[in-house]
Amino acid sequence: MKEKLLLWPFAVAGDFQPFLEMSLLDRPRAAKSGLVLVLPGGGYLMRADHEGAPVAEKFNELGWHAATLQYRVSPSVFPAPQQDAVRALRLIRGRSAECGVDRIAILGFSAGAHLAACTGTIWNEINADAGDAIDREPARPDAMILCYPVIYLTHGHLGSAQNLFGAEHPATDELAPLDLDTRVTADTPPAFLWHTATDQLVDVRNSIDFAEAMWKAGNTAELHIYPTGGHGQGLGDGPDSPRALRSWPQLASEFLKTVGFVPAR
Repeated sequence: MKEKLLLWPFAVAGDFQPFLEMSLLDRPRAAKSGLVLVLPGGGYLMRADHEGAPVAEKFNELGWHAATLQYRVSPSVFPAPQQDAVRALRLIRGRSAECGVDRIAILGFSAGAHLAACTGTIWNEINADAGDAIDREPARPDAMILCYPVIYLTHGHLGSAQNLFGAEHPATDELAPLDLDTRVTADTPPAFLWHTATDQLVDVRNSIDFAEAMWKAGNTAELHIYPTGGHGQGLGDGPDSPRALRSWPQLASEFLKTVGFVPAR
């Protein structure tokens, strides 16, 4: 079932109104299954098409309900994208009975993975209340799938930091709380991460440092580092993509099963 849902019960500032693209598989509503919520990357400047709907379709093929979040980007600034992600999680949970969804994994690419990791680390610091019943739904995802993620902003991808804070030189004290490897706690949900060793835009250390923080906190994390491939690979099925990258969706799908997710088929 395909459906478009506006996130907010009111118009947010600006011309763009964030929304969810739901892609639910047919299954008896009494049978609860996992859903993968996809957040495209784009440096908080745009939302890359190849990291959105095609990824949701792939996870449908792998047996999961899916949804794609079209969240606010520049000129919107922090915490607007984070509010959209928290609201999306709550909105899906508020419809869980009719959707047949019981667990949500949030999947993001690059800056979209930074946004996804925000929901797994600082969800309780983001005020995404809209004054309706959805506000009462839990905001923490049940798992994260982080694809070549931007994890730190103080010494990481400058463009993401600039766009998220709307400044050419964002203040370090603004950026530091969003160095997400430092925000991992025992409550951070399980994480699957993948990166390429030759990513020249977002260094592989982002994934390594987050995984190490997860392990130090006693959390479940699975990390895959592919030897070659540039940034922005998406599903890894592009004409110039190393063939090995095509394995990550299946690996992520199996990871979800190991942390208690039940596929829809």
